[in-house]
Amino acid sequence: MGSRKDKKHLFFDLDDTLWDFEKNSALVLADLFDEFELSSKLNTNFETFLNEYKKVNLLFWLKYNKREIDKTYLRNNRFDQTFKKFDYDNYPENLILTEQYLDKAPHGKHLKAGCIETLEYLKQNYNLHIITNGFKEIQAIKIDGCGLRNYFEHIIISEEHDLSKPDEKIFRLAESLASTNANECVMIGDNFESDIQGALGAGWEAIHFSETKLLDHNGKHIRQLVELQNLF
Repeated sequence: MGSRKDKKHLFFDLDDTLWDFEKNSALVLADLFDEFELSSKLNTNFETFLNEYKKVNLLFWLKYNKREIDKTYLRNNRFDQTFKKFDYDNYPENLILTEQYLDKAPHGKHLKAGCIETLEYLKQNYNLHIITNGFKEIQAIKIDGCGLRNYFEHIIISEEHDLSKPDEKIFRLAESLASTNANECVMIGDNFESDIQGALGAGWEAIHFSETKLLDHNGKHIRQLVELQNLF
C-alpha cells in the first residue's frame, strides 16, 4: 500500500504489542513456581496457577487504571490474592515472590514476532512513538533491554504523567509532545479498552493487534505485526 500521507505518527502500546509480556512473564513465573515449591503449597500445577494469576493481575490493572488502587497495593497483593484462590495464606512469602518477580521479569528478551522488522520498515516513512500504561522503572528496563528505544521519538509512560489509557488526556498529551493533531495519529495496541477505545475516543485511528478478531469490532485488526507493512 505504501506510505499514507494522511498519517504521520504511529503510536504503539508496549506490553503484548511490541514486548511479549505474556511469554516473558510466564518464563519467570515458571521458575519462581518451582523455586518456591508452590505446587505442593497450593496443591496445583503451574498452568492452573498461571491462569489464576493472569485473571487477578488483569483485574488489579483495571482497578489501578481507574485509580481504585495504587501502585504499592497492586504490586504487593496480586500474588497474595492468587495464593488465596488456592487456600494458601502467606503474605510475607507473597512479598518475597513479588520482589523477585519484579527484579527478573522486565529483563525478558522476547519481542512479538516481526517486531524489529516492522519497526525498521515503518520508521522510513513515519514518526514512531510509544504510549504505555506501566511503571517508569519497569518499562524503561524492557525498552532498553530489547533495544527498542532508538526506534521511537517519544516514549510516554503513564506513571510519569499521572495519566493512563484510555483517558483522552494521555492522547492529547501525546499530540502535544509530537507537535501534531488527531488526524495524523494512529494507535496500535492489543488492549481493546485502553488502546483502541481510548484512541477512538480521542479521534484517532486505531488498529487492534490480537490473534482473534472481536466480533463486535468493525475497525482495523491485525493478527501479526508484519501486517502493518501492508497497511502503511
